[in-house]
Amino acid sequence: MDYQQTIDFLFSQLPVFQREGKAAYKDNLENTLALDAYFNQPHKKFKTIHVAGTNGKGSVSHMIASVLQESGLKTGLYTSPHLTDFRERIKVNGTMMDEATVVEFVNSHKRIIEELKPSFFELTVAMAFNYFAREQVDVAVIEVGMGGRLDSTNIINPVLSIITNIGLDHTQFLGNTLELIAKEKAGIIKDRVPVIIGNEQAETLPVFVKIASEKSAPLCIASKRFYISKTGIENNCQHISVKNKQSGTTLELELDLLGNYQKDNLLTVMAAMQILIPLFDIPKSTLVTGLKNVIKNTGLNGRWQIIQKSPLVICDTGHNYDGIAFIVKQLADQTYDKLHIVFGMVNDKDPSGVLSLLPHDAIYYFTKASIPRALNQEELKEKAKSFNLIGDSYNTVTDAVNAAKQLLNEKDLLFIGGSTFVVADFLSGI
Repeated sequence: MDYQQTIDFLFSQLPVFQREGKAAYKDNLENTLALDAYFNQPHKKFKTIHVAGTNGKGSVSHMIASVLQESGLKTGLYTSPHLTDFRERIKVNGTMMDEATVVEFVNSHKRIIEELKPSFFELTVAMAFNYFAREQVDVAVIEVGMGGRLDSTNIINPVLSIITNIGLDHTQFLGNTLELIAKEKAGIIKDRVPVIIGNEQAETLPVFVKIASEKSAPLCIASKRFYISKTGIENNCQHISVKNKQSGTTLELELDLLGNYQKDNLLTVMAAMQILIPLFDIPKSTLVTGLKNVIKNTGLNGRWQIIQKSPLVICDTGHNYDGIAFIVKQLADQTYDKLHIVFGMVNDKDPSGVLSLLPHDAIYYFTKASIPRALNQEELKEKAKSFNLIGDSYNTVTDAVNAAKQLLNEKDLLFIGGSTFVVADFLSGI
């Protein structure tokens, strides 16, 4: 098989949660452990940092990887889902694994794949761990796929565990309260391994405190350790003053990720670096350069990504209530004549909460991403009407974007989002 045939095989033979939803979800680690044993436990051959959370875990993972990479450490990065290329999931020092390696992996291990019939995610985790061991990385940043306790990544014993925040997402699998979801995500907390909690939340903090105490895991709440005293944007970077509440010192940082929500993620990274800098003997100067060059170093896309400036076109992968709330707030801060929104969602979530947040004065282009799990654009359009969100529907993201561009004036703003997969389709088409 060539590369495209290999990717087609993976998508056609293995259940893929991001595309298919519940049918692809595995609520145990049996296949993961069997694959790990088959590959001689590659995850034990390098140090790891484990990152979970409802929102922000991808950005936090990329920020930390960028700093580690700047420090000279050979750094693996495993994230999901990908936007335009499967290989985005598995990188070493910001470079995707090459196509030949993907083909070789699948061809060499086709028998175990057909025998175990793992999920797509289970196999890609095994592929990542095997690749990082082969590449002899010094450390790998591992983003949890969903939840934590039963996630395929949760066989690692990291040097640091991070939980960014808790929101109501994937409730059919993780529970329908913040406390239940927190308990699932707290499953990544390991015995005597430090854990960083990004945001202090009244409903979830007792869960984390209890589990960390039971496991003798030192716990730090990033929002209690640091705060942001000043922000601004200049030269395509956020200029952020971060103050340490304990020492009173202030660090001036530049961050090339422009979403306002990245400020919370930055505090989580700062708390993490207090542990990682002495652990890996990282020069403090690389914290500054690493945060300034996240996109350059790691290739992160789809986070308040400015595609063009005149007219202004922005896309963002925020897709749940909390993520869309941040986006809507930042859209309100922009200056424009007319706001155009290309919007699509998935079909296994109630869209009402998200739709209730969206601005009424925008022109909407309702659409459907090219995955089976996408919510039909006509159904989304009808649901949106009850929230006074008016627009036409389009069969594809490309059709929706093209329709919007026909009406865009130089001082208008076009936003594309609602689903990671809407953004993926958009970026694949430009």
